Amino acid sequence: MKKILILSANPKDISRLRLDQEVREIQAALKRAKNREQFEIVTSWAIRVEDLRRALLECQPAIVHFCGHGSGSTGLALENNSGQVQLASTESLARLFGLFQGKIECVVLNACYSQIQAVAIHQHIDYVVGMNQTIGDVAAIEFAIGFYDALGAGRSYEDCFEVGCASVDLQGIPESETPVLKARRRSPFSFDEQTSLAQTQPKTNSTDVVLAESAKNNSQPRYYGGISQSLSGGQMYGGMQAVQGDDNQQTMRIKNTASADERQITQQEAINLLLQIEQMVKGFAELPTITKEKSLRYLAASIEEVQSNDPDKQLAAGNIKRMAEILKTINQTSASTKNLWENVKVILMQLSTWLGFPKNFFGE
Repeated sequence: MKKILILSANPKDISRLRLDQEVREIQAALKRAKNREQFEIVTSWAIRVEDLRRALLECQPAIVHFCGHGSGSTGLALENNSGQVQLASTESLARLFGLFQGKIECVVLNACYSQIQAVAIHQHIDYVVGMNQTIGDVAAIEFAIGFYDALGAGRSYEDCFEVGCASVDLQGIPESETPVLKARRRSPFSFDEQTSLAQTQPKTNSTDVVLAESAKNNSQPRYYGGISQSLSGGQMYGGMQAVQGDDNQQTMRIKNTASADERQITQQEAINLLLQIEQMVKGFAELPTITKEKSLRYLAASIEEVQSNDPDKQLAAGNIKRMAEILKTINQTSASTKNLWENVKVILMQLSTWLGFPKNFFGE
């Protein structure tokens, strides 16, 4: 059973929000779910700083949902003993959630300007939703309804995020680009299982990295990949290439070195290539607005990851793959859009070398 901890705070010295309705809608969404017995909801109102700490320790939730006010770089608005604003800083939130790494699966910060906190918490928690600007009551509630409807239907956190954004769109509310997601995929093994496997497996000098495997006669591929959203409205899926096999085991391996006839590009060159794509997409006037925005979000997430000190290439590749899938949809709309995709594909083929994938990984 997954525990969902819903935290709400609406200090009396700032504007009132319809938090009771948001919580009620979340409860209703999971109550009508077919697999509702798999979830337990714990609510905590008028959250103070000490209440936040205690709730996480006592509840040990898999999902944490915060609804209330955010204030950008200064933190989330909790309450003090008098019911007035007491800010929880970004740094303190990240430190606190870091103590629950491997326990909490997803954090939803349904509060204005909570993007900064989402990024910080994502250092420790795999899936974190935040908001990149103000979000109205109606949009926040609609996002929550869609998110938890999908969760109750057994969908992944990425799908829950997308359904939440779609729910805002379906209501005709122009705020579907406000919810944002930072995410990464891990192996299907638990943390403890991974540790156990690492301890029991013999050491090897091989530089191969196994990305995916499929058991004998298993028609459902496993996906190992990365997701990273540039914290904006659409979703950031990963989408590493799946491998299916009818043998005892089939694996796809990444070599750390390029073949003899290929030069391994540097990290900076990879960044420059991604920036070239960004410039091309931004400057292409014929690209539909939605297509441009979604592709640029995935691209921004990839750039962010590649620019980090220790980039997760699987994570970056997952987002690039999603961007490529979006741009490929405009391939046949006109000669100019086809030309855009072909030019982008040439750059993606160069990036494949740095990411360690076959050159046709981003191909047709």
